Amino acid sequence: MGMIRKLFAVLALLCASYAQAGDGYKVLSQPQPVSSGNKVEVVEFFFYECSHCDHLHGPLAAWEKQKPKDVELQMVPVIFRDSLEPMARAYYALESMGEIKRLHPAFFDAMHRKGVDLRDEAKITDFVAKNGVDRAKFSAAYNSFSIGSKLNRSNQLVSSYRVMGTPTIAVDGKYIITGLQPEETIRVLDEVVRIARKERSKR
Repeated sequence: MGMIRKLFAVLALLCASYAQAGDGYKVLSQPQPVSSGNKVEVVEFFFYECSHCDHLHGPLAAWEKQKPKDVELQMVPVIFRDSLEPMARAYYALESMGEIKRLHPAFFDAMHRKGVDLRDEAKITDFVAKNGVDRAKFSAAYNSFSIGSKLNRSNQLVSSYRVMGTPTIAVDGKYIITGLQPEETIRVLDEVVRIARKERSKR
């Protein structure tokens, strides 16, 4: 009975989090602040071991190359369990070094098609070093205080947006897209970006 009560509590929380549902998206009952200034903010919550995130990566990368100039895409690696922290930390370390754009697809490819084990710092460091990243600089970034702060911020965003699964896409702090096939995700994303842009024009 305890487990059933917990399940109902989670469902109640989710229902309370979303004010309404649109065509393939939901609307947060409590919109979150955005950091993109005059641009429409798009945030993808993901983790590298997630097969659905892997499937979305290609279409989303193609979308990013053609996205409107008034749209900004941000990535937030989630840490649903302790074993996901090393890769999340690696993401932010490489981002700080200006290397994440180059190696982001390589991580998905290594984990989902090549069977590479990237579950701890040593294995990740070996992998990025083989891909042209300075080993010492990466280790320094990986273990830096600033990266720890970014991990804390990631956890706060996951909680604020009530992220329960990945990939989840949040648009302008208000609209949530999740649980769709990659092509449908992109279609709905374009639609929601247009909605968010119209809302901004009325402010």
